[in-house]
Amino acid sequence: MSVRHLESLFDPGSVAIIGASNSPQSIGGVVMRNLLRSGFSGPIMPVNPKYEAVAGVLTYPDVASLPVTPDLAVICTRPATVPGLIHQLGERGTRGAAVITAGLSVQEHPGGPTLQQAMLDAARPHLVRILGPNCVGLLIPGLGLNATFAHTEIEPGSIAFVSQSGGFCTATLDWARDKGIGFSHFVSLGNCADIDFGDVLDYLGAVPETTAILLYMESIGADEARKFMSAARAAARNKPVLVIKAGRNAEGARAAASHTGALAGADNVYAAALRRAGILRVYDLDELFDAVETLARSQPLRGDRLAILTNGGGPGVIATDALIANGGKLAEFSDDTMRKLQDLLPGNWSHGNPVDMIGDADAQTYLDSLRILLADPGVDAILVMNAPSAIAPPEAAARGIVDIVRQAKVPILTSWLGGEAAGRARRIFADANIPTYDTPENAVRAYMHMVRYHRNQDILTQVPPSAPTDFTPTPGGARSVIEKALLENRELLTEPEAKQVLAAYGIPVVETRVAATPAKAAATAGEIGFPVALKILSPDITHKSDVGGVVLGLATADEVEAAAEAMLARVAKRFPDAHLTGFTVQKMASRPMAQELIIGMTTDSIFGPVILFGRGGTAVEVIADREVALPPLNMSLARHLISRTQVSRLLKGYRDRPPADFDAICLTLIQISQLIVDRPEIVELDINPLFADDRGVLALDARVRVGPAGVSAERLAIRPYPRELEETITLPAGREVFVRPIRPEDQPAHNEFVSRITPEDLYYRLLGVTRDIPPTEMARLVQIDYDRDMAFIATAPNEQGDTETLAVVRVVVDPNNTQADFAVMVRSDLKRSGLGSALMKKIIRYCQSRGTEAIAGEMLADNQAMLKLTRKLGFTEEPHPDPGRCRVRLKLK
Repeated sequence: MSVRHLESLFDPGSVAIIGASNSPQSIGGVVMRNLLRSGFSGPIMPVNPKYEAVAGVLTYPDVASLPVTPDLAVICTRPATVPGLIHQLGERGTRGAAVITAGLSVQEHPGGPTLQQAMLDAARPHLVRILGPNCVGLLIPGLGLNATFAHTEIEPGSIAFVSQSGGFCTATLDWARDKGIGFSHFVSLGNCADIDFGDVLDYLGAVPETTAILLYMESIGADEARKFMSAARAAARNKPVLVIKAGRNAEGARAAASHTGALAGADNVYAAALRRAGILRVYDLDELFDAVETLARSQPLRGDRLAILTNGGGPGVIATDALIANGGKLAEFSDDTMRKLQDLLPGNWSHGNPVDMIGDADAQTYLDSLRILLADPGVDAILVMNAPSAIAPPEAAARGIVDIVRQAKVPILTSWLGGEAAGRARRIFADANIPTYDTPENAVRAYMHMVRYHRNQDILTQVPPSAPTDFTPTPGGARSVIEKALLENRELLTEPEAKQVLAAYGIPVVETRVAATPAKAAATAGEIGFPVALKILSPDITHKSDVGGVVLGLATADEVEAAAEAMLARVAKRFPDAHLTGFTVQKMASRPMAQELIIGMTTDSIFGPVILFGRGGTAVEVIADREVALPPLNMSLARHLISRTQVSRLLKGYRDRPPADFDAICLTLIQISQLIVDRPEIVELDINPLFADDRGVLALDARVRVGPAGVSAERLAIRPYPRELEETITLPAGREVFVRPIRPEDQPAHNEFVSRITPEDLYYRLLGVTRDIPPTEMARLVQIDYDRDMAFIATAPNEQGDTETLAVVRVVVDPNNTQADFAVMVRSDLKRSGLGSALMKKIIRYCQSRGTEAIAGEMLADNQAMLKLTRKLGFTEEPHPDPGRCRVRLKLK
C-alpha cells in the first residue's frame, strides 16, 4: 500500500489513546503521560470506560463517543479487542493506528484467522494504516508527539530512525540522549503487519526535514523484497540511508544441491541487496551515528585514493595499516607533487604517502603541505593528523586548516591526537562542521564509510538491461532442454543438458558426449581425441568427485575403458542406491595459465535469484572466496562483483601469468543473468570450474536444478529492462521510429539529444527555467527504476548510420499508483512530426496497463502547442495557484 494515509501517523492533528490508564506502570498510562509531556498541540483524547479522566484529561468510554475523529489512534488494549477497535476507528474515519499491543499471533477462535489477520481484515475496507503490532510506537519531536511507552524524551533533529526491535529502540533512545543526538522521526515497526520498511522509506525519503535515514533491520518478508528495493533505491538517491542488519541464519543452505547454494549465505544476500539499494551497512550504534555524521559533514568523494598528512610517523603507520586492512587505497603522488613537497619539507621527511612532515612541523608547514596535496589530481581525499608537540601548538594548525577546508573540492578529515590541547583543536573542527576523530583508526573507519557509500551510490545508478547487447542468445534451445527435464519429473539436468543450456546463451563450454557403457566411452574418447576426462553420469549424484566419479588425463582407449569399469565399482560401493545412466566423455582442456572460477545462481527465500562469483575448483567451499549480487547485471555491475573477491587480484596477472580477459568473465556473468531472467524454471546453477585466462573463458563442468516456473518478472527483487515494451511506430509522414524504454547506456545519446533542443523549447520544458542539465541529473534521467517510473525514447538511425534519440516521454508514478506525472520533449527540428502525440499515446497505454488511476502534467500557461495536444488526448485543465502555469489531468480508471 506504500505511503497512502501515512500522513495520519507522521503528521497527525489529533490523537486518541485507546486503553489510556491512570496506572503508572501500565503501557496506557506511560503513553498518556508521554503524550502530555511532549508538547503535542492537537487534541489528546484518552479512551477507557473505567475512567472519567486520565491524568486530568476528560476520558471517553469508547471510540464512538470521541468529540472529533482522531487522525492517529494509539492502541494499548488486550489483544482480543484490537480487531474490533480497528473496525470502529475505520468506521469513524481514522486512517492511522499504532498498535502497541503484543500477542496477536493467536487465533481469534479455533479454526479461524489469527488476531493479527483479523485486525488487517478490519482495516482493509477503510484503508486504515497500522504501525505494529507489538511496537514501541513513534516519536516526532518536531510535532511534540511522543506516542510511545519509552522511558525518555529526545531532542528534535534531522535524522530519522526506524527499527524492527522495540528493545533496540529504547536502548538507542537512551544512547542518543546521552550523546545529545536529535531526531526528526523515531519509528518502531514491530511486527510489520501492514506498514513496513518500504512504506516508511518512501515517506521519509520525500520529507525535507529528514536529511538521513537510519535503520535497524532483522528481516523483511519475501513479499516485501521488491517494494523494499524500490523504496530504498529511491530514498538513497535523495539522502544517506544507513542500516544495522542483525544476523540471519542460513540453515537453508544445508539442503542446497549446488556449491552456489551452500556458499551464498543469507547474510551475504542481504549485504548484496543493501549495496544494490545504495544503503551503507554498519555494525553498531557508535558506527551508525559516526557514519551519518561523516557523510553529512563531508564533500562527496570522487574516488577512493587517500593522502595522509601527519607530523608523526607512528600515527601515519597506524592509519595506513587500518586503511589497507579495510580494503582502502593510498594515493600515489604525481612527480610535480613530490617535487613541491621535497622543496617544502626537511630532508628527512617520509618521501611518500603518508606524508610525515616530522614533529617540528608548524602551522604554516601544515597549510602549505595541504595545499600541495589538494592540487594533485590523483588525490581523492585527505586525512590530516596531528600528534602533540611543544614546538607547534595544535590549535594554530587547526584554525588554518578550517579556512582551507571551506574552499577544498575534496573531502578533508582530521584526527588530532591527545588530551586537553587536542580536544580544543577538535572543538575548532567540530564548530566548523569538519569531520574530526580522536584516533587514526576511527578516522580511517569514517573514511571507509565514505568509500563504501560512494561505491554503493555508484552501484545504485546502474540499471542493467534484460535484453543482452553483447551476445544473441537462442532461448528456444535452453527452453526445450528444461521442458524435457520437467516432463520427465527431473529436478537436476544432466551435465550435457546443463552445458546445452549454457551454450544457448553463448557461454563457451567444453565438448561433452554421453556414453552408456565403458566400451562405448572408450570408443567416444577415440572420436573426440585424447587426452580426455571421464565422469560418471547419474541424476542422483551432484558432486561427482566426492564419490570417485571423475578421472582426468586418460590417454588411450584402454585407459578409458579400465577407468570406467573401476569408476562403476567405486561409485556402486560409495553410493549403492544411485541410478547410473552412463558416463560423460570430454576433451581435456589445456589452459595451464587459467584461473579456476565459479559462477553460479541460487534462489534466496526473500530476494529471489542471486548470482555468485568467486574462486572455483574442488576446494571451493574451503577457500570460500566468493561474493554475490542481485540480477540483472550489466558490465559495470559485473566488474563490481568481481572486484570484491580475492581472486580478482590473481585475474589481473602476476609474474609469467598474463591478465585474464575481464570482459569475457563479465560477459559470462551477464549471460547467466539473462538466462535467469528468461528462464524462471532455473532454481540453482553452477559453473565450476570456469577456466579464465587471456584467451577468454571455458566452462568445464555445470549443474542446473529446475522446478516449475514462477512469474519471471516478479521473482526478481529488481525489475529488469522491460524488452516487451519495445515497438516500432510509423509517423504520419511514413517515417519509422523505434520506441523503447530508456537505458543507462543511452546517456551519451541523451546528452546529444538535449544539446539539440532550442533555448525556447528548453524554457517550456523546464517551466520557465533556462539552465544546463548537470551530468548527475542527466544520469538520473537515464537510470530509472522500471518498477516505479518509465521513460520511453524514440530512436532512429541518422545519415551516418548511428542511432540517435529523437524524443522522450517519461512518467514518475507515486508509490500508491494513484497518479503519474508526465513530461515530454521532442527534438526542436522534429516538432509537428507526430512524435509527441505518438509518445503520449504510448505512455498513456503504459499507465493504463499498470492500473494507474490518472496521469497529470504541469506546463506554462502560454505553451499552446502542449495544451492543444493534451486537449486532443482527452486531458482536462485544472486550476493552478500560479497564473503563469497550467495543470492538466487525464483519468484512466
